[in-house]
Amino acid sequence: MFKAYSLSALTLCLAACSAPEAVNISGSSTVLPAVSLAADSYVAETGTAIIVNAGGSGSGFNQLAEGQTDIGMMSRNITASELERFSELEFTSTAIGRDAVVPSISSEIYEAGVTALTLPQIADIYAGRVGNWSVFGGPDRAIFAIDKEASRGTRQIFMFVVTGDSKAKATGADLVTGSNNEEQTALTQSDSAIGMLSFAWLNEEVRGLSVIMPNGQIIEPSLENVRNGSFPFVRDLTVVTRDDIKPAAQKFVDYLLGPDGQKAVEASGYIRVTE
Repeated sequence: MFKAYSLSALTLCLAACSAPEAVNISGSSTVLPAVSLAADSYVAETGTAIIVNAGGSGSGFNQLAEGQTDIGMMSRNITASELERFSELEFTSTAIGRDAVVPSISSEIYEAGVTALTLPQIADIYAGRVGNWSVFGGPDRAIFAIDKEASRGTRQIFMFVVTGDSKAKATGADLVTGSNNEEQTALTQSDSAIGMLSFAWLNEEVRGLSVIMPNGQIIEPSLENVRNGSFPFVRDLTVVTRDDIKPAAQKFVDYLLGPDGQKAVEASGYIRVTE
């Protein structure tokens, strides 16, 4: 019988880690909840050991490419520079769910009346051109802008939509965080913050901003708008493998696309990609 246990706050080790057929998975903290939940049921059904680590999309890809893990979790596309660095390898990206990156603010600012911004307004905040919520009809309070580490998929999607450049610098940022959990905590602890979170990490203390489109239409960050693609920050959540993937890892990828794996995706707050 295998025993489930935890290695750290960002590591989920399911079943006996010394099992010969153990499948190692690492990467995006956004994809992590769905994969971990699916792994839980998969272990119970098959006894296969599944070890899941967070660390970010870039880290997951690098560890996969270097043979340190069997599956990389990514919440963004593989970049051209990443593919160039490992040009001797072949990679396959498999979408297991859909999600949205959401401009997120402290509940105090949302409840004070700032519920929607344009993309240029968000860009102005992160560029340091605007530093007070009163500019947008909110309280006379300094904006606390929270950025993410450059390798994070959530940041790259966010910056590409807001500025057109996934690597844009955020000179107006007051804090840089890593995982969704870290950013959510920072937003919760402030009464004047703005950040970027996966849709599934919103709650009563961290509220998602609607986006005012150029035609004046206001698009709310709802599951329906993520599903129909109208919210501008929609993205695929993927697992990435190499062409030399071992059979045990391929079986788990197949499981993620099956009924039970897709239930785990939905239970984690994302949208399934197969019925």
